[in-house]
Amino acid sequence: MAQALPMETRQAMLRRMLEIRIAEEEIQQMFLQNLIRGTTHLCIGQEGCSVGVAHAMQPGDTVTCTYRGHGHALALGMTMKALMAEMMGKASGCCKGKGGSMHMTDAAAGLLGANAIVGAQLPIAVGAALTYQVKGLPHVAVTFFGDGAANIGAFHEALNMAAVWKLPVVFCCENNMYGEYSAQHKTTPVADIATRAIAYNMPGMVVDGQDVETVHAKMSEALARARAGDGPTLVEFKTYRYRGHSRTDTAPYRPAGELDEWLQRDPIDILKRRMIDDGQLDETEFQEMKEGAGALVYEAIEYAKAEPYPPLEELLTDIYYEK
Repeated sequence: MAQALPMETRQAMLRRMLEIRIAEEEIQQMFLQNLIRGTTHLCIGQEGCSVGVAHAMQPGDTVTCTYRGHGHALALGMTMKALMAEMMGKASGCCKGKGGSMHMTDAAAGLLGANAIVGAQLPIAVGAALTYQVKGLPHVAVTFFGDGAANIGAFHEALNMAAVWKLPVVFCCENNMYGEYSAQHKTTPVADIATRAIAYNMPGMVVDGQDVETVHAKMSEALARARAGDGPTLVEFKTYRYRGHSRTDTAPYRPAGELDEWLQRDPIDILKRRMIDDGQLDETEFQEMKEGAGALVYEAIEYAKAEPYPPLEELLTDIYYEK
């Protein structure tokens, strides 16, 4: 277990994980109510990864992530209203209603974008890191990807280039044990994705992704290394998604009892229990925090429901970048 963070940091982390958890649960319900079109991929159970990483980053650092990116967006500071409006395709969404669930982007918060193409975000992060190196900026590019993406070409190309040029980038594998519907052991010949760092002469870390304080501590090490000019790190967070791959997936491929085991290591419960044990929180305060997080989510949903859709002519804007 990592050294305990200050109480204020713990409170902020716990509150943000609750906001993400409740938002994801409500997003699933909104799909069932036909308030959101298309599909979605929830990060329920993985909140410790995004929140721990976000709290370790500094202003100017950037993130690229997967289509399971709602939690990353909120962890970095995207407003709940901007996220919910985008989910519903409204003009006030973070991408003017054009991106939806799988393309959350907020440059002001440091989120360069979620990507629907598996692994596409890794070379984008390498490009951002190259920009920081060339311009002499003290920033680090962070990229999140799943265990399945570690088996595609872009993963190896990105790590190789980053290592050769000693770029300030941290590769964060959220290993939730399943690439879509396939268990890792059926598709990948190594138990730990982090061992692949050896081939690119960079450090590889295996981290408990359910412990937000450990995530923060190990990510802080990797970010400091990148910022000092010592190059990239591959960090593997062992985590688990409590829901299926996408909104219609009931996850029948999971062995009996596996989900129950991981529910015993809920990242929210781990931090909550630790704070209670340290005299920093009691059940009443936790319930108040949970209610406050819920109120934030429900207010954003009602806001988004009332917002207008973008006009048809918006289809022809934001196609090209113009100075």
